[in-house]
Amino acid sequence: MNRVETMTRGMGNLHALESIDIPSMEGKVSDEEWAIRVDLACAYRMIAHYGWDDLIFTHLSARIPGPQHHFLLNPYNLMFEEVTASSLIKVDVNGNPVQETPFITNPAGFTIHSAIHMAREDAHAVMHLHTPAGQAVSAHNEGLLPLTQTAMLIRGDVAFHDYEGVAVDLGERERLVADLGTKNAMILRNHGTLAVGKSVG
Repeated sequence: MNRVETMTRGMGNLHALESIDIPSMEGKVSDEEWAIRVDLACAYRMIAHYGWDDLIFTHLSARIPGPQHHFLLNPYNLMFEEVTASSLIKVDVNGNPVQETPFITNPAGFTIHSAIHMAREDAHAVMHLHTPAGQAVSAHNEGLLPLTQTAMLIRGDVAFHDYEGVAVDLGERERLVADLGTKNAMILRNHGTLAVGKSVG
């Protein structure tokens, strides 16, 4: 069993460190799901290591194979460096946890990630970040400029989505999906970046 100490917010006040026991999910889920959980937790840790995280905001998700379109999402009150394979929340298409968890999900994270996972069968992993560079590019009218070879290589596979505020309106899902289309990267204007892949790796 893992134990995570985390800050909690309630009634507008920041509370002291609180210890949360996280029961291990290993052996309680399929081997395939456990491997996906490990990969996704590693991705959270790697993003924290490189300083690409934004406190507890932004999200990475991975679909669990099956017809239900269940996917894994980070707990709302854990920093990226605290995320473990067992703390990831498996949610259904309505945002409800599929298994008992001491954590809550981020409504904005659910809106963005459920939209992509439900619409794109090839979207097994979705990563949305607020890196300083990504936010800077997202603030430019032209988006990703064709100034470097790297930009030129992916420019044709980048979609754009206009800012609609914090993504808590489920109605935004259809516009996210329409804007992404069949592309694998999207700049969320004045917000950040999003990438879709066939696996977390």
